Amino acid sequence: MNILDIFARKARMPAPGAALPGRSTPITEPSLHFVNGRALAGPYASGLETALFGLGCFWGAERRFWTEAGVVVTAVGYAGGETPNPTYEEVCSGLTGHNEVVLVVFDPKVVSYEALVKRFFESHDPTQGMRQGNDVGTQYRSGIYVADAAQRATAERVRDAYEDELAKRGFGAITTEIVDRPPFYFAEDYHQQYLAKNPNGYCGLGGTGVACPIGAGVAAA
Repeated sequence: MNILDIFARKARMPAPGAALPGRSTPITEPSLHFVNGRALAGPYASGLETALFGLGCFWGAERRFWTEAGVVVTAVGYAGGETPNPTYEEVCSGLTGHNEVVLVVFDPKVVSYEALVKRFFESHDPTQGMRQGNDVGTQYRSGIYVADAAQRATAERVRDAYEDELAKRGFGAITTEIVDRPPFYFAEDYHQQYLAKNPNGYCGLGGTGVACPIGAGVAAA
């Protein structure tokens, strides 16, 4: 199998019944956030909400959110596939269907979900399908995994407004999947807050350079 065949396979979701079997127990015990010392898996304080995003390599994606005012905890993991409790190597094989995602725990009194969705779209190129820049595979697809109908409505409204703006600049259609939130599996500890532990590490995120044209409601609420 040549390199083009490998890339093509990794950019396709595994056929039904072809995903790796995984395991019944978690691959890791979530620890403390390397930057702020809070528990990655909670329990989270009353009144906090969560968001789940996939926007390419989760090392750089996570950093885009832990620096946001109002974000209390971030963690990276896997979601959107078939294999329970996958390892990083299994996800990279393209045989789990999982996406590399960032869990964002936030205080809605400080930052709105809409503002986080805006941050999501501005932090990567959501028109590339099963890739982000040079990173190719199902694990790098653009995705918003919604917790409820309100999150879905917000995500779709921001997507539509941003797609209109991208079209004016000559970009193609947005390929971001917006689906009900699937199970989230914490990634291995060495991936958590990777760019804080490895300041010169690979980021992998670019973006379109186009600002999301959402006004009222995006600022901290």
